[in-house]
Amino acid sequence: MVAIPVTRAIWIDSEELHESYTRASGPGGQHVNTTDSAVLLRFDVANSPSLPDAVKARLAVLAGSRLTREGVLVLRSEGARSQLLNRQEVRERLVELIREATIVPKKRRPTKPTRASQTRRVEGKARRSAVKAGRGKVRD
Repeated sequence: MVAIPVTRAIWIDSEELHESYTRASGPGGQHVNTTDSAVLLRFDVANSPSLPDAVKARLAVLAGSRLTREGVLVLRSEGARSQLLNRQEVRERLVELIREATIVPKKRRPTKPTRASQTRRVEGKARRSAVKAGRGKVRD
C-alpha cells in the first residue's frame, strides 16, 4: 500500500488506482506490436475516501468527458515506448488534475464603472462622432 502525495492534506492510496495495459498505437515497428506499453488508468472519483466532496465536484467539472457516468476518471498514456514511463506520466497527469481541482476559484464581485470613466467614454464617443461627421461630402 503506497500513498501518492497530491497536496499536504490529500494523499491517494495506490490501491484506489486501477491500471490496465494495452498495445499502443503509432510508430514503433515490431516493438509496439509486441509489448503492452500503453497505460489506461481508472480512478473512482465518486467513491474515493481520499478526496473531500468540494474537490470531487471541481474535479468532475475539470475532467469533462474523461469522467464516466459512474464517476470514474479514465486517463490514457501511450506516448513513451516504455510501460514504466507511461505509468509515471499518467499518474503525474492525475495528480496535476487533482491539484488543479483543489484550487478554490475566487468569487467575482460585480463592480460598476466610475462616473469619471463613464464621462470619458461618452466624450470619446462624441469626439469620434465629430470626426466621422466631418467626412461628409463638401457642399459648394
